[in-house]
Parts: sequence; structure tokens; C-alpha cells
Amino acid sequence: MKAYQELTKEELLTLKAELNAAYEDAKGKGLKLDMSRGKPAVNQLDMAMDFLDAVNSQSAMKAEDGMDVRNYGGLDGIPEAKKLMGDIMGVQPENVIVCGNASLNIMYDTVSRAMTHGLLGNTPWCKLNHVKFLCPVPGYDRHFGITEHFGIEMINVPMTPEGPDMDLVEKLVSEDPAIKGIWCVPKYSNPQGYSYSDETVRRFAALTPAAPDFRIFWDNAYAIHHLYDDRQDQLLEILSECEKAGHPDMVFEFCSTSKVSFAGSGIAAIASSKANLDDMRKSMTIQTIGYDKINQLRHVRYFKDINGIREHMKKHAAIMRPKFEAVLQVLEDELGGLGIGTWTKPNGGYFISFDAMEGCAKAIVAKCKEAGVTLTGAGATFPYKKDPKDSNIRIAPSFPTPEEMAMATDLFVLCVKMVSVDKLLESK
Repeated sequence: MKAYQELTKEELLTLKAELNAAYEDAKGKGLKLDMSRGKPAVNQLDMAMDFLDAVNSQSAMKAEDGMDVRNYGGLDGIPEAKKLMGDIMGVQPENVIVCGNASLNIMYDTVSRAMTHGLLGNTPWCKLNHVKFLCPVPGYDRHFGITEHFGIEMINVPMTPEGPDMDLVEKLVSEDPAIKGIWCVPKYSNPQGYSYSDETVRRFAALTPAAPDFRIFWDNAYAIHHLYDDRQDQLLEILSECEKAGHPDMVFEFCSTSKVSFAGSGIAAIASSKANLDDMRKSMTIQTIGYDKINQLRHVRYFKDINGIREHMKKHAAIMRPKFEAVLQVLEDELGGLGIGTWTKPNGGYFISFDAMEGCAKAIVAKCKEAGVTLTGAGATFPYKKDPKDSNIRIAPSFPTPEEMAMATDLFVLCVKMVSVDKLLESK
């Protein structure tokens, strides 16, 4: 099959007519499919329904240290939940605070605290003229939403298969004291599914920021979300690397069980140095009497330990894998060799990242929507929703069935072809 760039104007016009006819046919099918957000599918949620039986009216309601989980107290989590969440992140329980159901909530609070009260005695960010954050792109829209909400200036840093462009990160961080943080999804990144190399993690730990209160926001959302038993990405543990490099306070790590147990009722945690966590506790004592310890106990009683979680995640992988493979198969069969798109092939996580020809993403998303397939908005994977090349599209295969995914991807590739032909005809 010829690359589209090699076709003559006449060949492109013939192809355009064929694609338009196929599109009108697709619109007539009345599709209503959503692959916009990385939501767990109903059968993923169904398989954990007995999770609700792990704690009932007959259960002993005491944590292993004797704390009554029904009562006040235990501000930073019950010991066994701190151990469980620590094991997911690969850190010690004493470096963990277990909070509510969403890690996004902890990230928001952490930025908010830095804005209003400062970090470890440094000037509150709201009292500074400029506050900036580095944003690896494409990246997670909700991260960018937090920094935008607080009026923090966001600076794009290109992603590579090894992680962010570290030459640029090192240069910017060392030169500009207004740069206070960087967003990271270090394993099976959102949306590309890349995992940071050992060298990248070590370079993060060795950063020498101009700002004493610079922090790495390490959102380890997909730490245990593998698609394959025999192809699993490994990630170097950042807290211990920072400690070795003499920068123990430079990182906040986040994780949750939102895509492990129930998306709306998981438990989330932050891991950091003792100094950072003590600083955080000062605000927490004002903010809350404590989080839902019954839910923490339920998680520990159900999963038992990290091995229980790993076994449970294999069931998730068995549901997710066919969906990813269905998408990748259609992309390869329909677009391979045409020169009008590239895509990632992740070993885990929740997303596939697709790069169309420059200037085509918005038009592709709009055409899909018109024919009944909802995608994440073009530009969502960049700060301020501005993709400078208008090329990146995030595909979320998790929620529809494999059959629905194949149908949605069929329509998607049709729209990619149509928009690409139009783009090429403009230059003929």
C-alpha cells in the first residue's frame, strides 16, 4: 500500500470520494461509543463486588495497632494500609500517608498548601510574582488543570520513550527559581504508555534546582497496571534515589487503588520524606479529623498484601488486553505504511497515544463525534488545551467492549484517512 504522500492529486480525489461514501455509511449505523476517558469497564467493577463483603457488621473493627477504625484518630492511615500502599510504590510505610479515595485530591491539596503556606518554611507561592511548572507533553489533562486553576504558568517539555527530555529539564530547573515543580506519570505514562528509564529517574534525583522548594510531583498511577505477565516495565524507586543523591525532600509520590478496587471508592496515598510529611500533617490536623479508616481496613482485609493485589490485577489485565490489542490491530491493518499516523504500543496503563499529521487532530476528533464516537478532546493532552502541532489524540480503550472498541477504531481510522487526504489535497 502506497503512502498517501506519494499519491497524485487524481488518486487522492478518487480516494476522497470512496472515503466520503464509507463515512456516510458509518454515520447511518447510529453508533454511540465513548473512548474519551480511562474509566474501568463495568465487568472490571463487577469482579470486585465481594470486596464489599470484606468488612460487615460482624467484623472485628480494629486495626493491627488496636485502633478502632469506626472512631476518630489515625490521621495518616492505619498501619496495614500504609504498608499496602507503600508496597505498591516500593517505599517504607513510615514514608506514607493514606488519605481519601482520590490521588488527584492529594495533588490538588499539595499544590494548594504550597500556594497558601509554602513548603518547609519557604515563601508561599501566592506571594511570589511568578510560579512556573514543567509539564511533560503529551501529558495528563487533570494535572494541567490543577496548575492552571492556581494561575501557575506551565512550560511544555517534550516526552521521549525514556521519559521527559532531561537535558531541557535540567537546564530549566537549574536556571529559573520560579520553576517550582514538574508533573510526572513515570510508569505507563498518560497518554503514551512510556515508562521512565533508570537513567531518567537518576537524573531526576540528581537535579539541582534554583528553587529550594522545587518538587517532583511523581504520580505513580499505573504502578501495577500491566497488560502482560511477560512484558512488564520496571521503574526505579524515586524516593530512595533522591535520598542517595542528597535531595530527600525533592519528591512527592502519589498512587491510588481507584483502578484496582472501585474507581469511586478506592484509597489514595502520598509518599515523601519525613520532613515533607511532617509539614503536611500540620495542615491536615486543621483540615480533617482523619480519612475513612473502614475503607482502608476493607482494602487490607480483601487484598491481604501486595501479592493479593498483583493477582487481582492479572484479572484486570485479562479484560484490558484484548481491547488494547483490538485497537492496535485495526491501526496496524488500516494505517500501517500509509504515512498519516503513528501510535504507541504500551505494555500497561490505560491509554494509547496517536499522532496524526500536523494540523489534523481537531478535525479527526470532530468527524468521529459527528459519526457517534466520542474521543478525548484534541489538545487535552497539553497545557491550556493547546497542542502546538494539533496532532496528538488520546485513545482510551478501557470502557467499551472489545467489539465496540474495534467498531470505534474502524471509524477512527476512516476519519484519520479522510482528514489526511483533505490536508494533502490542500498542498497539491
